[in-house]
Amino acid sequence: MSDLPVVVVGAGPIGLAAAAELRERGLTPLVFERGPAAGAAVAQWNHVRLFSRWSELVDPAAQRLLTAAGWTHPDPEAYPTGSQWASDYLVPLADALGDAVQPNTEVVGVARRGRDRIVDAGRDTEPLSVHIRRTDGTEDRILASAVIDASGTWGAPNPLGSEGLPAAGEHAAAARISYRVPDLDDPQVRAEYAGKHTVIAGAGHSALTAIVALASLAADAPGTRITWAVRRAGVGTAFGGGDEDQLPARGALGLRAKKAVDDGLLQVVTGFRTATVESDGDGQIALVSDAGQRIDAVDQVVALTGFRPDLSWLSEIRLGLDPVLQAPVELAPLIDPNVHSCGTVYPHGVRELTHPEPNVYVVGMKSYGRAPTFLAMTGYEQVRSIAAHLAGDHEAANRVELVLPETGVCGGAGVFDDPNADTAEGGGGCCGAPAAPELVTLASPSGR
Repeated sequence: MSDLPVVVVGAGPIGLAAAAELRERGLTPLVFERGPAAGAAVAQWNHVRLFSRWSELVDPAAQRLLTAAGWTHPDPEAYPTGSQWASDYLVPLADALGDAVQPNTEVVGVARRGRDRIVDAGRDTEPLSVHIRRTDGTEDRILASAVIDASGTWGAPNPLGSEGLPAAGEHAAAARISYRVPDLDDPQVRAEYAGKHTVIAGAGHSALTAIVALASLAADAPGTRITWAVRRAGVGTAFGGGDEDQLPARGALGLRAKKAVDDGLLQVVTGFRTATVESDGDGQIALVSDAGQRIDAVDQVVALTGFRPDLSWLSEIRLGLDPVLQAPVELAPLIDPNVHSCGTVYPHGVRELTHPEPNVYVVGMKSYGRAPTFLAMTGYEQVRSIAAHLAGDHEAANRVELVLPETGVCGGAGVFDDPNADTAEGGGGCCGAPAAPELVTLASPSGR
């Protein structure tokens, strides 16, 4: 099977890094991206600024490939927005990879050639069969020596309901609920929130970003009301480490959100676990908690309660997943958000990411399942190790080449280069969270 390509699912930061690492090792990557271009998911949160600097957002193999093509590294100390990360890094990287990157192509399933998940025979000898569907409606099957799933979690936000399932009435009220931080620089979006009552649900960095943005809007647009609904009993730890945070942009975000609360620019409702979304008959909705608390006369809800992996298209693959986090069983204890922040997750690679299905790897934010402690640099180390393993360099695959920076106070969870990272109970991811003044966590790069 050595003559077959390694299929990478998703042309976001981690997927493109995987392709660069594979190519440097002499392997043939084939990247399928559901969106119209590399970094399609990042483009959906283009207004968000990361917590991470440029020096922490460029994969080493990708940098070598880009430098050979005449690329100039952005200011290492600057904090890019999602738009800048895409235009100044992801798009040039996809161009450098050429025909290896195929946009407008969705992976709809992966299996062993000629076998469903029940069949034992041939699972270590037959190639992987990757089923794809292009936007023109054509379908195909590609044989692969290995599959690296870097599709992220951006497309699967958690619901507003506090039990991991949609609240009663949540689907019916979908027109009034957003699961992303609103881009208030867009006049049309701004008009949807100005002079209205908005509920922000969640207590991670994305929620803090929304607080800062909407508090600024309230200062300019009379009648704008904000309610912050959190599931925990208090909000003290949600603001992070402030001046002591070794990710300065993240600390600044927490301080600005705290000031908005201290200045009375929003009402805080704690211990609120949404059970029902009701229509009030006047074009507004009401949120009702499982304890009977109510938040009435709501125009908009911004539900920032985290993301989860979409495993549906991997149903014919034998995955070994932790029953709680939905992360690989060897990785789960290292990333448990009840124990770890992004700065205390030990760098890891192919050993922790191996599944019962040979040569199938889930990487990047999706590898963390429901844990919000991911750092972009961690994802780059993951794919470096996997590429080395697939090339037969097992010494390099087992060697740790990443030294993570101390990230200071993470407030239970870390910060990610991806807005996928925030949960209703804790902080947000680590790869690229928002920096002042935009202050939002990064969005999960890539799609299938």
